[in-house]
Amino acid sequence: MQKITPYLWFDGQAEEAVNFYTSIFKNSKVLNVSRYAEGGPGPAGSVMTAAFELNGQEFMALNGGPQYKFTEAISFLVNCKDQKEVDELWSKLTEGNGEEGPCGWLKDKFGVSWQIIPTALGELMSDPDPEKAGRVVQAMLKMKKIDVSTLQRAYDGK
Repeated sequence: MQKITPYLWFDGQAEEAVNFYTSIFKNSKVLNVSRYAEGGPGPAGSVMTAAFELNGQEFMALNGGPQYKFTEAISFLVNCKDQKEVDELWSKLTEGNGEEGPCGWLKDKFGVSWQIIPTALGELMSDPDPEKAGRVVQAMLKMKKIDVSTLQRAYDGK
């Protein structure tokens, strides 16, 4: 069992969210599900909590009701090995009324914020040459979905 587990509060969509996330990320699965019984605070048979895993990271989902909503104050950063992975995750996480945000951020259809970031961004931004790194940052600030080839052109001064 991992030491810290993100716990996500949903208003009736926990099961849908868990199935959505586990369909998107490789090496993912539902670990267990508990359901509300008759007389509980939720509809009998609906998901109360669900434990799931995305690429080895455990999460919990709760159908807790309408009291709380997700905000950008918490997000999940996904390190992507290449543009293909960025494109795939971006497309899947924004489908169904997801929202594109600036600098590689997005909100999925449940309102959960994600940062879909290629590893090349960190590598190029951390170059010891401040001019190269600065050009990369300026290029990134103009993007929604991060485009590695545009970052590389900025790095190269083209």
